[in-house]
Amino acid sequence: MVGPPYDDRDGLIWVDGHLVPWRDARLHLLTHALHYASSVFEGERAYGGEIFKLTEHTHRLHDSAREMGFDIPWSVSEIDDACREVLRVNDIVDGYVRPIAWRGAETMGVSAQQNAIHLGIAAWP
Repeated sequence: MVGPPYDDRDGLIWVDGHLVPWRDARLHLLTHALHYASSVFEGERAYGGEIFKLTEHTHRLHDSAREMGFDIPWSVSEIDDACREVLRVNDIVDGYVRPIAWRGAETMGVSAQQNAIHLGIAAWP
C-alpha cells in the first residue's frame, strides 16, 4: 500500500458547508447514490496552491448534476471558494481535489426527487 487508506487520514473534508474531521466524513449504507449511482464528481489538480481550471470544473459539476436530474444547492462561486478552503486548511500546495455531489438516504427507490442533495470536497497531496 502506498499510503494510509482513504478512510483513515488526518485532515479536514468539506461536507455540506462545514469542515469535518477526515475520519468523520461518513455516509449511511442506504444512501441513494450508493445504490442508484445518483452522484457526480470532478477530479481536479492543484499546482502551486492553485486549482487548474477550477471554475470550468465546477460548471461541469453543476451541468453533470442537472443531467442526473438534480441541482446542487451551492453556487459555482461557493464551490470554488470551498475547494480553495479545503486546500488551505489541509496545507496542500500540489495535490488532487475531489468535489462530489450526491442524493442522500431519505428514501430508497429509483426515483428519489425528495432526497437531499449533499456536497463534499476532499483533497490530498
